[in-house]
Amino acid sequence: MNINKSDLKIIIATHKRYQMPSDEIYLPVHVGRALNSTWIGTPLTEYIGDNTGANISSKNRNYCELTALYWAWKNLDYEYLGLVHYRRHFKGGNGDKWQSVLTKRKAEQLLKKYDVILPKKRDYFIESTYDQYVHAHNKQDLDKTLEILQKVYPEYIPAWDRVMKSTSGHRFNMFIMKKDILDRYLEWLFDVLFRLEDVLDISSYSANDQRVFGFVSERLLDVWLITNNISYFELPVVNIEGQNWPKKIMNFLKRKFIGI
Repeated sequence: MNINKSDLKIIIATHKRYQMPSDEIYLPVHVGRALNSTWIGTPLTEYIGDNTGANISSKNRNYCELTALYWAWKNLDYEYLGLVHYRRHFKGGNGDKWQSVLTKRKAEQLLKKYDVILPKKRDYFIESTYDQYVHAHNKQDLDKTLEILQKVYPEYIPAWDRVMKSTSGHRFNMFIMKKDILDRYLEWLFDVLFRLEDVLDISSYSANDQRVFGFVSERLLDVWLITNNISYFELPVVNIEGQNWPKKIMNFLKRKFIGI
């Protein structure tokens, strides 16, 4: 598949067939295509895979949607690049779920004013970003990340401390960024994550916790934005499948108070 240069491309990370926005700015990318069929099932040949050109497709079990992002960063020519998920999109208008998905026209209007578009922050209210992560995953993930920053990128420590103490943050690894900003961000992000991969033993992790580098990257985004004084505009997120908030809140409280 030939990808021509465009002003804006928003890739959609997906691991299965799904209804996709018809707008020309969207490009579905089948993540983890390099892995064997027991992992990815039947190849989604109608979508481009993340295993062409320069790629980290084989790391998808651990890097999640970041394998699509890495592929797009290395192989697409663009002025602005965005990342969303097959069931989770930026909301750009009113109407039902699909009708409200961000359009090219709306995106271009916003990008005339802003270099970065992010989802609205998720607020945990009763606990910090650090505590929420530790209750949901493994403490050493963040502790090892901090050690890397202290050694290699000490200028990021004030922002790291601020983010870890905050009760809210940008999640999902969703964004649209101008190319020069994105290049700087991803050079830093993948350097940190590859270093973390070298020192973190995840052999005993559950299948979910082995997605560690995707999880950690969500927390690193705000650290980079704050340190580099990057302004942004926030949009709501529309979940095509809806969100079971009572169940999500209950699981959150169980993890915090009784360790489940």
